[in-house]
Amino acid sequence: MFKVQRFTFLIYFIALITIGSVGFYLIGGDDWSFIDSMYMTILTLSTVGFGEVHPLSEIGKLWAILLIIFGVSGFAYIVYELGSELIQLNTYRSRTMRKKISKLQSHYVICGYGRMGAIIASEFQKKNISFVIIEINDSKIIDIQENGYNHIHGDATLDETLINAGIIDSKGIVVVLDNDQDNLFVTMSARNLNQGSYIISRCSKQDTGNKLKRAGANKVVNPYITGGHRMAELLISPNIDDIVTIESPDNISVDFSIEEVSVKNFNILNNKTINELNIREKYNLAIVAIINKDRSKQLNPGPDVMLSSNQKVILIGTLDNLQSFLLDRNDA
Repeated sequence: MFKVQRFTFLIYFIALITIGSVGFYLIGGDDWSFIDSMYMTILTLSTVGFGEVHPLSEIGKLWAILLIIFGVSGFAYIVYELGSELIQLNTYRSRTMRKKISKLQSHYVICGYGRMGAIIASEFQKKNISFVIIEINDSKIIDIQENGYNHIHGDATLDETLINAGIIDSKGIVVVLDNDQDNLFVTMSARNLNQGSYIISRCSKQDTGNKLKRAGANKVVNPYITGGHRMAELLISPNIDDIVTIESPDNISVDFSIEEVSVKNFNILNNKTINELNIREKYNLAIVAIINKDRSKQLNPGPDVMLSSNQKVILIGTLDNLQSFLLDRNDA
């Protein structure tokens, strides 16, 4: 339909230029060439005001007036039709997207497509997990469409928008809007609409985190506290590969550090079985994986597994215990 309309507009302007040029040619008489007539027609339609090619008679002036009327009205009609076509196209896309979303079951809903929302969506897509994004910002919607994500263009604080995103049938909901007030409101609305869904919400202030939990959030993530905690620990202990913090329901945090070490750099590991190392007894650490030279992995290796210099081991334990182990790295 859209292509047909554009073709019709093109025919209209070609006809307008042709008829206008013929009119000026016939009205002007011997003094007007066809090039002069076409040039005068285009000048008249464009209303640039360059002046007349030749002096116009009364009939010529009337013809110019008619061209201006039809040209301006034709252009206005084109703008109207193009706007109408764009509205119809957006409506069609929205209707098609909602129909697709209505068929989803046990999917996830992402409220907000900021930096965190974009990362979550990317992770879900990599794992082939069904999800729907709710976003109100027009520029972000363009990015969402380019990535081919299921989405609802609307305000996540409205129940209607949440329902259109299939929140009633969703398995999980993540609320990552720009401010704590909206996150709190959406969390409360989402919990009222779906009592069984798992809700994770973002907050910037610790006090808001407590309110989010009372509003129905199962977990609350404060990226500033998490990021600051991680950076401080990595700065204090640069040799530690990674640090994981587990928060209990009573807000008690337990830090587990993960370290990848090469067996050849640790005399106490080389050519010994896991049982002979007594790492659990000496350092209260656990070997959770072994990485071989060909990058293959042995998860949760047994006590009789022998370590060799071409392997790496993944250790897990508290930060203090790992540091004690690192200090003893060269002990026989």
